[in-house]
Amino acid sequence: MLPSTTRRTSTRLLTLGAGVVAVALALTACSSGSGGGSASGGGDKNYKITFLPKNLGNPYFDTSDKGGETAVKSFGGTYNQVGPSTATADAQVSYINTLTQQQVGAIVLSANDPTALGSALTQAKQSGVKIVTFDSDTDAKYRDVFVNQATTEGIAKVQVDIITKEIGDSGEVAILSASANATNQNAWIELMKKDLAADHPNVKLVDTVYGNDDDQTSFDKTAALLQTHPNLKGIISPTTVGVAAAARYLSTSDAKGKVKLTGLGTPNQMREYVKDGTVDEFALWNPEDLGYLAAFTAKALIDGKITGKKGDSFEAGKLGKFTVGDNATVLLGDPFVFNKDNIDKFNF
Repeated sequence: MLPSTTRRTSTRLLTLGAGVVAVALALTACSSGSGGGSASGGGDKNYKITFLPKNLGNPYFDTSDKGGETAVKSFGGTYNQVGPSTATADAQVSYINTLTQQQVGAIVLSANDPTALGSALTQAKQSGVKIVTFDSDTDAKYRDVFVNQATTEGIAKVQVDIITKEIGDSGEVAILSASANATNQNAWIELMKKDLAADHPNVKLVDTVYGNDDDQTSFDKTAALLQTHPNLKGIISPTTVGVAAAARYLSTSDAKGKVKLTGLGTPNQMREYVKDGTVDEFALWNPEDLGYLAAFTAKALIDGKITGKKGDSFEAGKLGKFTVGDNATVLLGDPFVFNKDNIDKFNF
């Protein structure tokens, strides 16, 4: 989508045709603006940093990329955001190819597939473009550093802990995921299955469906889950689009309050559903901090301060110092659980 969070995380949360693509990039450059600096974005350093989320129009990525823009502007770089309207790997490939041709300094990418982007990313790296993945990773050989929002184990566990508590640790549950090939979703789901099997023998996972990070598709999939599984007691949706769409469906259905829902969402999306009793608790990190950290990671790569080697360290502006861990990964922190007692403290 951690029974407890660290003080550090809580503090952060308080303080988320090639020709056609080229035209889209040019238009986005006009609309998104730059972060100042020279044409290369920072003197002799190529600080032209472009964010490529899974899809545009997604509130989660709107928030994370806002953090990226803030960071890039703070160090005098040139920020841009481009991306497809639908969350598919094929759509992302064209953007990667065009950005390589434009000789950007770094691409900050949330991948729609772990391997399908490999050829395009390899060509970009060979051309000198730094590749930072965030939110959803590729195979490690295709990027320089992955900025992980939280550990895979922690994200999976917090969602299982919430749903099993809410349904009394017994009954049928289902998962409403994003796309079938999403790297992060699939990793979390596999760990959820293991956790349920090992520690919650009376909870049965009866179905996993995919809303493709599309609001209406996710809404419809939620309706179908309830029709297909009349004894369903809970839904886990580890995607901000999915959990909000599922909540919207449940809020006006007879299942409101009877079928429990949790997952990964933003406070602004989920506030009304928490307050009206549709959702008791859900989890996330601060996506704005995630984008901010990803941008500073790209800068550190461009500056040569890090290479992706374990033990490399760098400063990430207001977030402080970070160290590269195993598999060229930088960790933002632990997930945070939102509920009616704390949700009004957050605005993202």
